[in-house]
Amino acid sequence: MANVRADAVRNRRLLLDAAAAEFAEHGTEVSIARIAARAGIGKGTVFRHFATKEQLMAAIFSDQLEALAARGEALREEANSGAALLEFMAAGVELRSFCQAFTPAMREDPQIRAASDRLVAVARSLTERAGRDGVVRHDVTGHDVVLLINAAAQAVAPLGDAVPGLWRRYLSLIFDGLRPDAAHPLPVPAPDSLTPG
Repeated sequence: MANVRADAVRNRRLLLDAAAAEFAEHGTEVSIARIAARAGIGKGTVFRHFATKEQLMAAIFSDQLEALAARGEALREEANSGAALLEFMAAGVELRSFCQAFTPAMREDPQIRAASDRLVAVARSLTERAGRDGVVRHDVTGHDVVLLINAAAQAVAPLGDAVPGLWRRYLSLIFDGLRPDAAHPLPVPAPDSLTPG
C-alpha cells in the first residue's frame, strides 16, 4: 500500500512538472496526451489525478505560487532587505507567462486562494522589512508589490520575447518608484520599437 501511495505521489509530481513545462513552452492549448507522454505516464493516470484540464492548471498555478512564497520566505534571511524584495519581485515576474493563462474563475479555486494569501503575507513581510530599513516608502503594501510584479510583466507583453530580459528595465523603474530617495541606473536599455521584430 505504501508503494502505491509513493507511486501516486511520484506520478503527480511528474505530471505537474511536465504540464508546467508544456504550458510554458506551447501554451495552455497543449493536449493532455502530450503532457502525459512528457511525464512518462498514461493519459488515464492524468485523469485519475485531475478530472479536467482546468483542475490540472489550477494545481500547477497553486504549485508555482507556493514555490514563489517559499522563495520569498528564504529571502527574509537576507541581510539586504531591498535586494531581497527586488529578487522576490524578479522571481515573480519570471512566472508571468504561466500566470497570465488563468481566468478570474480559476483564481477562485480554494487551493489557489490559499496559495495567493500565503504569497501576499510573504510579500507584506518583505515589504515591511524594507520599509523599516528606509529602502521603500512606508505606505507600500504587500498587495502593492504583488500587483506591481504583474505590472512589470505586462509592460513588455506587447513585445513577447523579442527583447529578452527587457522586463528587468521596467521592474527597476517600478522599484525606483518605491524608493523614498533618488533613482538608480536601469540595467537594460529601452527598446527601439513597441512592436516585435
